[in-house]
Amino acid sequence: MPNKQNAKKALRQARKRTIQNLLIKKAYKKAIKETVSASTAEVKEKMRLAQKMLDKAAKKGVIKKNTASRKLSRLAKRQNLSTKT
Repeated sequence: MPNKQNAKKALRQARKRTIQNLLIKKAYKKAIKETVSASTAEVKEKMRLAQKMLDKAAKKGVIKKNTASRKLSRLAKRQNLSTKT
């Protein structure tokens, strides 16, 4: 346990940020899973939502910008292959 006041505050901040980061991470993972399992009629809307969640996570610093771009690219590639068949 921290003894100094600023160390206690830093611990509180870290816990709060950890919870926020986990919520953001959970949101974009859920959006990706919903996009993968979506029917062809609702894929566009789910892709838009997944892109929004990934961009928000990158903006907040939960994941890096290139990681968000890579995940979105792979998701789009996967959806394009599934709609062709």
